[in-house]
Amino acid sequence: MSILEKELRENSYPGRGIVIGRSADGSKAITAYFIMGRSSNSRNRVFVTEGEGIRTEAFDPSKMEDPSLIIYAPVRVLGNKTIVTNGDQTDTIYEGMDKQMTFEQSLRGREFEPDGPNYTPRISGILHIENGRYSYAMSILKSDQGDPSACLRYTFAFENPLAGKGRFIHTYDGDGNPLPSFTGEPTVVDFDQEFTADIDTFTDRVWDALNEDNKVSLFVRFINIADGTYETRIVNKNQ
Repeated sequence: MSILEKELRENSYPGRGIVIGRSADGSKAITAYFIMGRSSNSRNRVFVTEGEGIRTEAFDPSKMEDPSLIIYAPVRVLGNKTIVTNGDQTDTIYEGMDKQMTFEQSLRGREFEPDGPNYTPRISGILHIENGRYSYAMSILKSDQGDPSACLRYTFAFENPLAGKGRFIHTYDGDGNPLPSFTGEPTVVDFDQEFTADIDTFTDRVWDALNEDNKVSLFVRFINIADGTYETRIVNKNQ
């Protein structure tokens, strides 16, 4: 079992999570994004394709309660950059970078979600592939130990990431009330040859490792670093 699978199996409620890294053979950039839910409103969702990215939508529109924090585009593509986030800050990053702002600068006007007492962190990632070179960055915006009067901003940049290595960041350190926010740096996860041999193996193993009661949807993308072409998989618990 990989470190990523172990992390997922040992945390019944990581909330929403982003994984970014590089395949064991070094040829592919890998990213995954998953959502989980405890309430019926959060669980009533699916991922659907939108352009080169994805968006969330209600599985049963008649049961949708408050769409404000659960309906958004988690993945968008801007040229040679793939943006992955857990909220509508995807659009904020896209629009900022389209105006020549950096990833970090684009997020300056955003903070954690206004869903007290949890104050869910906003987690974001960006993959940049150009001329056979690959780098990525991750960000978390969170309250200061549950105090909404202060916002903590952390950005982690990874240049020329190592083959067979990835990073994992998620919103919650576990279940609870209020939910405890993620702490520390993104977790280092190993991508061995078997785990990243193909996108279907990776997708199946990550999906199987997520808590059966709480998992909702999973997005996975393998991008060829040499030319930028990619494969995508989407898994929805609601079919």
